[in-house]
Amino acid sequence: MMTTTTTHNSNATHSADFPRTPKAHQKADGNGEDTANEQAAFSDVVKSVSIENLINQRAAVKAMLQQAHEIILKASQVAAEAHLGCVADLFETYSGMSQSVAFTKEGAVDRAMNVLDRKGWQYLMEQSGMRTFMDNAARKEWDASVYEGKIPELTKDNITATFQKLHESRGDLFDRGVINCFHRLSWNYKTNQPFKFGKRLIINRFLDGSGQRWAYLSHSTSNELDDLLRVFHVLDGKPEPDHRQGIYYMVANMINDHTAWIGDYFSLKWFKNGNAHLNFTRPDLVDQMNRILAKHYPDALAAQN
Repeated sequence: MMTTTTTHNSNATHSADFPRTPKAHQKADGNGEDTANEQAAFSDVVKSVSIENLINQRAAVKAMLQQAHEIILKASQVAAEAHLGCVADLFETYSGMSQSVAFTKEGAVDRAMNVLDRKGWQYLMEQSGMRTFMDNAARKEWDASVYEGKIPELTKDNITATFQKLHESRGDLFDRGVINCFHRLSWNYKTNQPFKFGKRLIINRFLDGSGQRWAYLSHSTSNELDDLLRVFHVLDGKPEPDHRQGIYYMVANMINDHTAWIGDYFSLKWFKNGNAHLNFTRPDLVDQMNRILAKHYPDALAAQN
């Protein structure tokens, strides 16, 4: 998904663990004009975030944590000499959570910065709207890497490289979203054709808790429909929709009081068994999606003819 040109301290996590960008859309090192274009693209996609301010504040936090660490170590030594107990017990947690930091041990500042950097990477992704370019699978890969702390140090170079590569990979991510939507369809119904998108899809497990008093929209299904919605917007020449205003945002509050939703590109009708019917309303765009499938699976589409 994303590659980064990383800078590390001795305890930093290597960039190989971070999501990697598909190679097909990566650019080779170019001239000054290419660099200028990449910088312009980066400025455009993260314009809602002040990177310089973020990096400066991060440096200040690290300096304060280093000072605090030195003071705590000194207090630990004095307390031990005075038989006042173990200072470590005041700061260390035994909850087993991945964000726990034993602050009286060597390397504590680096571990603390890794925890804070996770928050920083998620902040950049959320506030910049870059998740809009990612399909559901890509989002899950990103989220898992951040949660597990498998991230590069939050520096300007790493931020720039990561978001530039993500921007360059939009074509791959777009095709991947179409293909994944195609693969996730249920082939148990005649209206779902295994070689192309038809007029209607039957969506299994659209609702969780179906048959109970209150049902709710499946998060995984809404993410898959966001991929589909994103595809339609791009094919229609419209700005890619922000994931923060996706299917879950539009439909979730309607589930128990209504049985249908109508959008610009498809409509949804859900049933007590938890399934839903999706009817496409733009056959011209469906044809374009099928052409993308034909590019990757020419034999499958040719078989229908």
